[in-house]
Amino acid sequence: MRTFPIGGIHPADNKEWSKDKAIEQLELPNEVRIPVVQHIGAPANPIVAKGDKVLTGQLICEAVGFVSANIHSPISGIVTAVDSLPNGQGQRQNMIVIKREGDEWIEGVDLTPKLKRECNLSSSEIIAKIKSAGIVGLGGAQFPTHVKLSIPEGQRAEILIINGVECEPYLTSDYRNMIERGEMLLTGVEILMRAIGVERAVIGVENNKPDAIAHLNTIIARDNYRGIEVMPLKLRYPQGGEKQLIAAVTGREVPPPPALPISVGAVVCNVSSAIAVYEAVQKNKPLVERVVTITGKHLQSTHNYMVRFGTPTSTLLELAGGLPEGDVKILNGGPMMGRSIVDITAPIIKGCSGITVLSGAEAARGKEGACIKCAKCVAACPMGLEPYLISKLARLQKWDMAEEHNTIDCIECGCCSYTCPSNLPLLDYIRIGKQTVMTNIRARAAANNNKK
Repeated sequence: MRTFPIGGIHPADNKEWSKDKAIEQLELPNEVRIPVVQHIGAPANPIVAKGDKVLTGQLICEAVGFVSANIHSPISGIVTAVDSLPNGQGQRQNMIVIKREGDEWIEGVDLTPKLKRECNLSSSEIIAKIKSAGIVGLGGAQFPTHVKLSIPEGQRAEILIINGVECEPYLTSDYRNMIERGEMLLTGVEILMRAIGVERAVIGVENNKPDAIAHLNTIIARDNYRGIEVMPLKLRYPQGGEKQLIAAVTGREVPPPPALPISVGAVVCNVSSAIAVYEAVQKNKPLVERVVTITGKHLQSTHNYMVRFGTPTSTLLELAGGLPEGDVKILNGGPMMGRSIVDITAPIIKGCSGITVLSGAEAARGKEGACIKCAKCVAACPMGLEPYLISKLARLQKWDMAEEHNTIDCIECGCCSYTCPSNLPLLDYIRIGKQTVMTNIRARAAANNNKK
């Protein structure tokens, strides 16, 4: 069975807590807070002001530049503030606050459940609708989808790869989408194939989801979805990483940055993103909601909710029965790549596929020891890096050396920290190093441009 060539680990998947919980429509929030940054790239520009009345699906933040994304109101109501407010990590960022009044949608959105499969739009028309709808990568990366689909001159797409791996422990939102919204997913795949001009698409799914694999294969055969294949993949983390998935499916290795997947003829989109593409292109529905898993071993109940963006994280925690007693850690995402939430009033945003609550021993960091040079982190790294070294360089603030040792190649999967017997916070320091090195690279580029 196919997988990527180097590194990787096999943590307990812990998906049994929520995988059988059907998607539920979460009650609409009375108030939402909408960050103007929910994507990689330039912050979107707010085009509403305090006192404005908005409708559900109305554009409230306009993309600035090519690598940016539109943001739409997830509810109808009155804008009560445009202000700097804390996000889940306690950092203040610009947000639009809207108080709900009913749920009145913009004109032209088709909210009926009937599948609309036929699409006669051109590639450019499809990409324009995706851009207008504000769709980004919903696997967590939040890269604007219209940018990914805009193939650079001189390059050609050969295969569309749909990421249905969901290798992050605990999370099951993509799995439920495959089980419950398979026809929408496959129609979205057809639309994406048309957008980039390919005749082959592969949906990669790890083999711990046999019912999802069988379900999609049944729909493909029954409804004649041509050129689409479901490929079972070996259970191995981080199989859902873009470069790892491309290697598993095609056997091709994406070169180091600035090379992109298109360099080897591949375009990769997430399962949930493909469904959002279907809704945008066929139903004229902007991206205003997504499926979010709320899970944890000691929660009273776990769920997969359809959540409007801007809903407070605390709402999901309350519906799960509140936080368990004792030590807890709340994560935006799963335990490997998720980030700790320190403010539970923070809003659910486009890139949030789940809220994971760890408790007891799971929530506690082990006592940090000294590096024993065991090289387990090196063996586990799917990018072939030396995590112990680039982590230490970041700790010592040796940024030039960190750049020389390819810190920016790190995909932040957390395999290194997971395998470290000394409980070193390797990923924490690597993230700091990566962020600093990328800032330095951008500053150098800007300085060179100013000299021209």
